[in-house]
Amino acid sequence: MKKPLRSRARQQRSLSVRLDAWLGHHRDSALLTLQRLSKAPLAAAMTVAAMAVALLLPASLYVLTDNLKALGGYWEGSAAISVFLQPGIEETTAADLATQWQARSDITRAQVVSRAQGLKEFREYSGLGVALDQLTENPLPVVIAVNPAPQIISETQLTHLITGLEQITEVDFTRLDTEWARRLQALVKLLERALWLLSLALAAGVLLVVGNTIRLEIENQRDEIEVMHLVGATTGFIRRPFLYSGAWYGLLSGVAAWAMVWLAVVLMQIPADRLAESYQSVFHVRALGPLASVLLIGGGAALGILGSWIAVEHHLGTMRARR
Repeated sequence: MKKPLRSRARQQRSLSVRLDAWLGHHRDSALLTLQRLSKAPLAAAMTVAAMAVALLLPASLYVLTDNLKALGGYWEGSAAISVFLQPGIEETTAADLATQWQARSDITRAQVVSRAQGLKEFREYSGLGVALDQLTENPLPVVIAVNPAPQIISETQLTHLITGLEQITEVDFTRLDTEWARRLQALVKLLERALWLLSLALAAGVLLVVGNTIRLEIENQRDEIEVMHLVGATTGFIRRPFLYSGAWYGLLSGVAAWAMVWLAVVLMQIPADRLAESYQSVFHVRALGPLASVLLIGGGAALGILGSWIAVEHHLGTMRARR
């Protein structure tokens, strides 16, 4: 019974030693490749910059698409249905109607726009001030601006609400401009499709940049690789430092791309604030969220590892064929 126990203990110690050696080589490979990058900062910075620009483009397009979605949702949620009352309806009657409508579950707010207020706004935006001065009386009807409830989001629900309002005796007609929303949705879908295509194309570009950089490193270390082959080093042992090189390139490029996107968002917030102020509203430009940030940085590292793997496998296979 003692021999099997001793044999099992030896096997466990052997596995522990091999695991420690494997983990130690990973640690040494990561530190060694990082030191090599620091010894050639200009070359490393150029490679990282090229990869960062490739990652920046789809990340910027994603931020643009995300902000367009947010902007569309903000405008859609704040849009009002303009309910034009019959010409003979007085403002007191309109106020009573607004109070009744605001109590409904499908309406958040109903605000009366008086004839005088409507004429003032029309004068400001139409540019027909001189012509309007010739009028002896205000021809505009009383309008009630109705804000649908948050749950009224689909076109069918809006149509049902509008139809119900138009059936009220005091209502002449309603107006809801939804064409801009359809166009914005079509633009967002187009940008999303372009985002995927651009991401695939630039991911291939990142792989090429990493592959070419690792190829040069392999050529510079050809003699060392030959010696490691002669002393019996495994392919995984030889490949590991190059994979870490690719991982560092990808990780640094992902961080650089994230920083450039963040800087662009900060710079865009000032003109966005000015634009929002002209519409008496507030809009905050969205940056990359936590998940998108992790995907960008992690995706950069993954592309670096994949590009390195492809380059190492190709060149090690070529070297083995020559022998």
